[in-house]
Amino acid sequence: MAFTYFFRDLQTLNTAVKYLVPFSSGATKVRVWDAGCAMGQEPYSMAILLAEAMNHFAYRNLKIYATDIDGSNLFRDIIASGTYPTEELERIPRELFDKYFIPATKPGHHQIVDQVRSRLEFQRQDLLQLQPPATEISLVLCKNVLLHFQPHERVEVMKMFHRALVPGGFFATEQTQKLPPELEPYFEQVSPDCQMFRKIGGPI
Repeated sequence: MAFTYFFRDLQTLNTAVKYLVPFSSGATKVRVWDAGCAMGQEPYSMAILLAEAMNHFAYRNLKIYATDIDGSNLFRDIIASGTYPTEELERIPRELFDKYFIPATKPGHHQIVDQVRSRLEFQRQDLLQLQPPATEISLVLCKNVLLHFQPHERVEVMKMFHRALVPGGFFATEQTQKLPPELEPYFEQVSPDCQMFRKIGGPI
C-alpha cells in the first residue's frame, strides 16, 4: 500500500526504538527490516527516531532494509533520493523537521539529510516468496500488509520473520493484527500498548 505518512503509529515506532536500542548496544551490525515500506515514510521515520536515540558510532552500524512489492522504479527512486513534497511533511515535529530535512532542488520539496538517507536500502520483494532480504535482523516492522493475506499466508510470513530474526529480536505489526495461536510458542508480546513481540525459540 502506498498511502502512509511520516511518524504514522508513532506509539509503535517509539516502542520499537525503546527496545531495540539497548538490545543492540555494542553490536557491530544493527539490521532493521521494514516489510511493506511503500514510498519510504515509515522506514525513514524509524531511521530518524533511531538517529535521536543512538550515539553516532552505533548509528553508523545501522542498516534498514526497506522492501515492497512495487514493481516499478517509483518507490526505489523516491527512497533513494529521500525527497518529498513539503506539504506532506507538515505532521513532522518541527524540531525533527529542521534537523533532518533540507530544501531540495525540486521546488516545493524537502530532502532527508544524507546521514539518515544512507541508512536505507530499498529492495523489491514479494513477502509470499518467503525470502528475507538479510539474516541476523534485530527488528522486523510489518504494518498494514499482513491484513491483506489469507490466515495461512500470515502464519508462513511470520515464520519467515522468526527465522530472519536474531535470538531475542523483535517483530512489530499493526494494532489490529493479533498473533496467530500456532505462533504463540515462538513470540512473546513485550508491550501491552502495541503489537510488538520478542522472538523466542529457534528456527521453525
